[in-house]
Amino acid sequence: MVTIIIVGMPGVGKDVFVQSALEIGFSKISMGDVVRQYAADMGLGASDSSIGGFATSQRKEHGAAIWAQRTLDAMPKGDVIIDGSRSLDEIASFRESLGSGVKVLAITAPLEIRFRRLVQRGRQDDPSSLEDFERRDRRELSWGLGDAIERADMVLDNSGGIEEFRQHCEAVLRSIMENTPLFD
Repeated sequence: MVTIIIVGMPGVGKDVFVQSALEIGFSKISMGDVVRQYAADMGLGASDSSIGGFATSQRKEHGAAIWAQRTLDAMPKGDVIIDGSRSLDEIASFRESLGSGVKVLAITAPLEIRFRRLVQRGRQDDPSSLEDFERRDRRELSWGLGDAIERADMVLDNSGGIEEFRQHCEAVLRSIMENTPLFD
């Protein structure tokens, strides 16, 4: 069983990596979807501020790894991509439950590119202004996302075009599945 945790700031291309993994037989679970489902079950709105505020309050009330624990409860079997971990505490929780073979992949891209992608994506919780986008970045960094990115096992840059990035995703996935080092 292979488990890959994807970390990255909003708009880096996590969904593209996940799609590449799904195409070769991985299952996925999105921590953001888990948060959004819990929020919906509590009757909260789907705006970024509602979801983000709820996620933060749950971390304060139940501990920094609460969303990892709730994600584990819904984990599919087999090779899995965990999309959206936000902290080293969450990663440690996954590794404790799933074993040390869990790989953490950080995806990076410049702020301007990420903002443009989110505006084009148009999901309900995506920012409508650069100010909202920067506020969201600060919030996610406050959860420990920067540390998770910095300490990832692998880093994949997504500053170029989508086809180039898909090729990089496929190469990383092949490397992980074949257990061959791609990065030093």
